[in-house]
Amino acid sequence: MLATCLERFEKVEILLNCAGKIKRAPTLDFLESDWNDILDTNLTGTLRACQVFGEHMLSRKSGRIINIASLNSFVALHEVAAYAASKAGVAALTRALAVEWSRDGVLTNAIAPGVFRTSLNADLLDNTPRGNELLLRTPMGRFGKLDELVGAAVFLASDSASFVTGQILVVDGGFLASGVNQ
Repeated sequence: MLATCLERFEKVEILLNCAGKIKRAPTLDFLESDWNDILDTNLTGTLRACQVFGEHMLSRKSGRIINIASLNSFVALHEVAAYAASKAGVAALTRALAVEWSRDGVLTNAIAPGVFRTSLNADLLDNTPRGNELLLRTPMGRFGKLDELVGAAVFLASDSASFVTGQILVVDGGFLASGVNQ
């Protein structure tokens, strides 16, 4: 992928790592193969992309890496331990790379989305008690719209964030700030 990007654009200035998998199941019964698959995609895949593209950025002394973390980087949600562990790892990896690479011009940050409706989770959000609880815990009283993540990404990729590194920017409608909402 790096070679293709360099062939077409000559340099890579921004890397956005957003691949992810989740599987809900009781932790006691969670298969090790499923655990490994989720961590390999969410955490190790992020590391691999950071290594490949980071080497190029470090050689240029310039670059922005934006990883996608999660609310699960900060709080536990029921029966998604592998996902939570992987996304907490993404947050930690983000901070570690910021410390290691920022002096060489590569800034590494993450976005932690709240609950956003997609085609993959619409049924869960709209038709289950879990969806109702997630909505109740979001003070804005609605789920996020995907285009509401764009501003955070543009900011972190821009010169306006030239002194921002190692941060996890939460875009969650107030979910993490929430206590009792009624």
